[in-house]
Amino acid sequence: MTTSSSERGVSLGMPELPAPAYPDDVRARLETDAREIIARYPDSRSALLPLLHLVQSEEGHVTRTGMQFCADMLNLTTAEVTAVATFYTMYRRKPSGDYQVGVCTNTLCAVMGGDAIFEELQEHLGVGNGETTDDGKVTLEHIECNAACDFAPVVMVNWEFFDNQTPATVKRLVDDLRAGRPVEPTRGAPLCTFKETARMLAGFPDERPGAVEASGSAGPASLVGLRLARGEAAPARVVHPRDGGPHDERQDRPVHRPSPSEHLSSHDAPQDTSASDPAHPAGPTAEEGE
Repeated sequence: MTTSSSERGVSLGMPELPAPAYPDDVRARLETDAREIIARYPDSRSALLPLLHLVQSEEGHVTRTGMQFCADMLNLTTAEVTAVATFYTMYRRKPSGDYQVGVCTNTLCAVMGGDAIFEELQEHLGVGNGETTDDGKVTLEHIECNAACDFAPVVMVNWEFFDNQTPATVKRLVDDLRAGRPVEPTRGAPLCTFKETARMLAGFPDERPGAVEASGSAGPASLVGLRLARGEAAPARVVHPRDGGPHDERQDRPVHRPSPSEHLSSHDAPQDTSASDPAHPAGPTAEEGE
């Protein structure tokens, strides 16, 4: 006995129509940018990744029209372009918000409060993973390691860092983003929209006055190993045990207390507890290397 395709739940609808073309003025502008990108590579197909960022900067996600454009410019098939666009999570496949809010839920960030942050943000925004708020401002997603474990738990907005977060500080952050209030990352360049970020990832400079100079460098916690490698003396180290017993504290040097100016983000958390384990607060030790 055979089973029909309808009984198996298989749809045999009409083939998908070709992707619509960009308007002439948009295509002309994108072609100019695309040729500049392609000229940077000895093999044109090597330009595919930045070209996908370019078309993403136009519409906020990689559309079928964008993939067809990339295929045309690089003499590739749409299947080749689609295979790349669907492999990398940095390329969005559906409309998304002006601000991509990514919560790291990898091991260290998770145990330091990342899981709690992600759960509370979903409830606060009324969206699930990969979904966008009704006003089109914020797309929420959980992301893999941001290589910023010394600042856990970490949240990123359009790939800019917001360190040492808590559910309360992140809820204030997304509320400010949706209301259009100024938001400053803990480290990195000033925040811009996702489309603007995509254009920079395509290889075009950040032309905002002072943006490049403001990008700074790695934070103090990330530079401890470098200072030790140079032979600089290790600073005082304070360890506060959870049982309240005696602790190892060197008194020959004063303990460094970060001043407010060292926390550059307008949304820095107070760093006083791990939200995922409130019964055992894990306050920060003195910053090593300071």
